[in-house]
Amino acid sequence: MRTMKLGSSSLEVPVLAVGCMRINGLEKAEAERFVQTSLEHGANFFDHADIYGGGKCEEIFADAIHMSDDVREKIILQSKCGIRSGTFDFSKEHILNSVDAILKRLRTDYLDILLLHRPDALVEPHEVAEAFDKLERSGKVRHFGVSNQNPMQIQLLKKAVKQPLVANQLQLSITNANMISNGVNVNMTVDSSINRDGSILDYCRLNDITIQPWSPFQYGFFEGVFLGSEKFPELNKVIDEVAAKYEVSNTTIAIAWLLRHPAQMQPVTGTMNIERILDCIKASEVHLTREEWYAIYRAAGNILP
Repeated sequence: MRTMKLGSSSLEVPVLAVGCMRINGLEKAEAERFVQTSLEHGANFFDHADIYGGGKCEEIFADAIHMSDDVREKIILQSKCGIRSGTFDFSKEHILNSVDAILKRLRTDYLDILLLHRPDALVEPHEVAEAFDKLERSGKVRHFGVSNQNPMQIQLLKKAVKQPLVANQLQLSITNANMISNGVNVNMTVDSSINRDGSILDYCRLNDITIQPWSPFQYGFFEGVFLGSEKFPELNKVIDEVAAKYEVSNTTIAIAWLLRHPAQMQPVTGTMNIERILDCIKASEVHLTREEWYAIYRAAGNILP
């Protein structure tokens, strides 16, 4: 698979991250086949979070990949912490305890990347900084980032945190593209011109932070998948036409649309279906034309001024 630099780091990563949020829905043999197939096709970047399956997803992954020192050298592991039942928690104590628990479940000594999951309204940046420093010194975490944060929230963290924040995981798909649309519709009075995220797309590009789109096939907030949905007939028509041209699936085109953006994003898949993960991987070989990208964008109901 094609690779890229993650943010401002020297870490070379695949252009696709394999999300493991649903791996607890697989039987052991199925999980093993899924992980092995991903590895065989260059998808060796695995995204986790301590809340996925209440921690079970990380344990199941470690079993499925038969974690060992040799295996660990061949993969890139990212996990997230900060969401607790009924609260968000970026306290030093919680971050440190969370990482220790994550490492234990994944059966590894270190994470390649740790992301702070969902903004904590009570965040104390100096506590985050102390936690990051300790994790870096101990070798437990090599790179750091955030998830679902806007520019000012990142700036607030950077006031205290000395480590570069290399990634920001954000919801983005063809049908959830406001971070793109508000830049296209500057100075217009339409709904899509409303800047709801503080220009996070441009901010991340300016500051060498890799955007990791999550739910790349969803519309709304987990309302459903737009591919094949009767709610999006024109979008599916255009995607299917483009897919036929490149002799790939509609899944491949949906990911290729994100990869075509010059921000060099790293989409996070969520599928546990082997055929679909292979279709996602194929997207790294498809380069949409400008006309195709805009045709898909407009077919989703996104307007141009």
